[in-house]
Order: sequence, then C-alpha cells, then structure tokens
Amino acid sequence: MDKVAGAIADPVRRAILMMLRDQRLSAGEIAECFAISRPAVSRHLRVLRDSELVRAELVGRQRFYVLHTERLTELTEWIALLSRPAGWEHHFDALETEVHRTRRERRAHGMTGQEEENTA
Repeated sequence: MDKVAGAIADPVRRAILMMLRDQRLSAGEIAECFAISRPAVSRHLRVLRDSELVRAELVGRQRFYVLHTERLTELTEWIALLSRPAGWEHHFDALETEVHRTRRERRAHGMTGQEEENTA
C-alpha cells in the first residue's frame, strides 16, 4: 500500500493514470502532454510500473502503457475506513432506544397508537 500511495502522491503520475484510464498509450504519447522532458516522464512511468499501477505491453517494437487498477484496492479500502464515521452503529442504537422510550412514555400518558403515529 505504501508503494502505491507514494506513486500516486505526485500530480504528474496521477495525470498519467487518468490518461491511461480509457486507453493504452506509448511513452511518447504520454510525454507530449507534459511540459517536462521525456526522461522525466520515463522516470514517472518507472515508478508507476514498480508500484504495479501500470503495465507495459510490447506491440511489435513499441511499448504501450496500460492502467492496472488491482493494486489500488487495498488503498481504496483503507481510505473508505477513514471516510466512514466511527461509532455510527452506536448512534443508531442510541436513537432506536430513544424512539422506544418515547413511545413507552406516550403510551403511559394515554395516547393511542394512531395518535402516536400522527405525532411521530
């Protein structure tokens, strides 16, 4: 997960991943989209390959880069854990308890089931 997180930390590498989302591209096609040198793009591609976020496919004498999203799964699951509010189950249990308590109190004060539903 650390290798993947490090790879996507750079904005150029994130842009390359977005470019590869819908199509495979050669290093030259990728480099044309950036105002950095081709060797710099090659270094970014090497980081993405090392983190297994992209694969290189040889077609004849040309190398194309393809997005490989399986490595994002662990990071995605970890981020989802951070995004999910902790303790919500406890809050829902407390809300359910409060609803039951309120209904008991209303019944104790003589409200009918219909009156209880209308005030809820």
